[in-house]
Amino acid sequence: MEVIYTLIPGMIFFGLIMVGVLIWAVKKGQYEDMDGDANRILMDDDDPMLPGEKDKKKKNQNKPRDKRNWPDADDE
Repeated sequence: MEVIYTLIPGMIFFGLIMVGVLIWAVKKGQYEDMDGDANRILMDDDDPMLPGEKDKKKKNQNKPRDKRNWPDADDE
């Protein structure tokens, strides 16, 4: 029974710290863009419909291409 006298103030203190962290995160803008990363992962980086994509393809046609098949290589 005596341990409860330590646990209750400890949990209240811990709860106040968590509320403080939540308020700090909201003020710093951590919850501003909740859907940005979720939608960004679905976007295709080499989508030919993006503006300026045709210009990039024309520039890359003159460059010699690497004949090896690298699955994670980015074309620049």
